[in-house]
Amino acid sequence: MKENRTNRLYDLEEQEERFILIGVSLSDNDDTADSLEELSELVDTAGGRTVGTVIQNREKIHSATYIGKGKIEEVRQLILETDATGVVCDDELSPMQLKNLEDALQTVVLDRTILIMDIFARRATTKEGKLQVEMAQLRYRSTRLMGLGNILSRLGGGIGTRGPGEKKLEVDRRHIRERLAHLKRELNDLEKNRETARNLRSRSHIPVIAIVGYTNAGKSTLLNYLTDAGVLEEDKLFATLDPTTRSYTMDSGQQVLFTDTVGFIRKLPHHLVNAFRSTLEEAKYADIILHVVDSSNPDAYKQMHIVYDTLTELGIKDKTIITVFNKQDKVGSEQVLKDFRADHTIKISAKTGMGVDKLLKLIEKVLMQQKVLIESVFLYNEAGKIQIIRKYGQLIEEDYREDGIFVKAYVSKDVYNSLL
Repeated sequence: MKENRTNRLYDLEEQEERFILIGVSLSDNDDTADSLEELSELVDTAGGRTVGTVIQNREKIHSATYIGKGKIEEVRQLILETDATGVVCDDELSPMQLKNLEDALQTVVLDRTILIMDIFARRATTKEGKLQVEMAQLRYRSTRLMGLGNILSRLGGGIGTRGPGEKKLEVDRRHIRERLAHLKRELNDLEKNRETARNLRSRSHIPVIAIVGYTNAGKSTLLNYLTDAGVLEEDKLFATLDPTTRSYTMDSGQQVLFTDTVGFIRKLPHHLVNAFRSTLEEAKYADIILHVVDSSNPDAYKQMHIVYDTLTELGIKDKTIITVFNKQDKVGSEQVLKDFRADHTIKISAKTGMGVDKLLKLIEKVLMQQKVLIESVFLYNEAGKIQIIRKYGQLIEEDYREDGIFVKAYVSKDVYNSLL
């Protein structure tokens, strides 16, 4: 069912679309097969169905058509046999590859980037998320306007043709530049609001714990278990897109903020990384990073590597990392997973709650290690500082003496600096 496109940013079509997946393997030990399995999950998430898979072994990707002539004929026959409505390639195609392959196959051709952007367009619910997705899509389109001809309309989205509105096909770079400039101004205003929120959190001296991980690792399930956040939980990639921050009070009385972030994925389009940089950088300002791993996934180690690469790309380093091996309810007790890049590791099941209490105790332990021990006498006219210690620190001893108030307490480094 369609709605007036002038009233909505995205247009959703409820119809089943059947796709054949195409990948190119450049070496015997690459992860093309695993990547195509993930691509199939992406198709499912976007509302389509995979009806066939084709892998071509080549020394390099064909510069004009992605795959060679022989494989194109094989795909053409498979399209007829399966009644497929299109194909999805596992890599980002150039404008020429996209056009040539569509001409050769006489069917709809999408690439991994278009598909992921399509999912992001569907999953974004906040104003910031929608603006970021539209900006990423328009930047992608702006590099593909030359020579696209009749396939330009496909770049407005992917399955169901979701995207930043199906504007006139003759839209040119000038119009896109104008729209991008407008989006950038709006996003800059939202980024200022986000920066203000960060500054307020910093002044409140409340520790921030960023939850990161590969998509579908169970980040939202963990946040919901801890804080009753009500975040959508679904066994699909990118079930949630917009970040969620919730407050939690530890057993010691220490208040913390848990912030969920968008899931990472292999070959995450750089357009999206750039568009969502301000959101993803929430982890840069966190005191602790919870790296959630799906222990039941056979590609767990590869997914961990992708998460660390993405964190590095975002300039996030020198953070205390707790790797949480989640979904223990789905694996045997004999399973052994290690993360040598993490400061701490722990096994849990966010679904059943197994090990979550131990995780919280570990978080408290890490927060304590990040604190400074104060043993000082404050003058009576400095009672306001004592209030700060009571509110944001862990007061161990308080003694009223002739020369002032003796305090022994643990406080964060920020609080300690504010008391100097």
